[in-house]
Amino acid sequence: MGDTGESSIIPISGPDGHRHPPSDAPQPWENTDRAQAAMEGATGPEPPATPICPNCGLVGDRHVTYYGMHVLLEPGMPVLAHMVPAWHRWYIDSNGTAWNSREDEPGPGAVCRIPHQIACPGLKPEEIGLWRWLDAVRAENARRAQRKADEEDTPEALPDVG
Repeated sequence: MGDTGESSIIPISGPDGHRHPPSDAPQPWENTDRAQAAMEGATGPEPPATPICPNCGLVGDRHVTYYGMHVLLEPGMPVLAHMVPAWHRWYIDSNGTAWNSREDEPGPGAVCRIPHQIACPGLKPEEIGLWRWLDAVRAENARRAQRKADEEDTPEALPDVG
């Protein structure tokens, strides 16, 4: 233990003590990491693939995130963070790792990077989802408008046919 060079692994007693999960078995946190990557837009091509957007073919700045996925950022475009919607503000640490500030308010004068995804000419605005809360409001309004239209098309009373 410690500096002695001895193993700190304690063997498990019983018939399953020698079993270990296969090396390629998913780790318990991998699903959470993939979900976070999708939610934050960190879905850039993994190395060794070139950092090219699959939607428009433009090259982006690829950075690894702290959860091991990659994000394509708009190249050479630092932006004042208060001008960028929440969940789209990316910062690069001194080691080159990108992290998303999520809904946290930026500090005065803070500069961030934007994901290529929100500037991609190959995506429609509704696919980008800049303002998630507003997208939810729009979806609810679309449902309400459809309900209202359906009610107006339905007659007050059915005709007496018999």
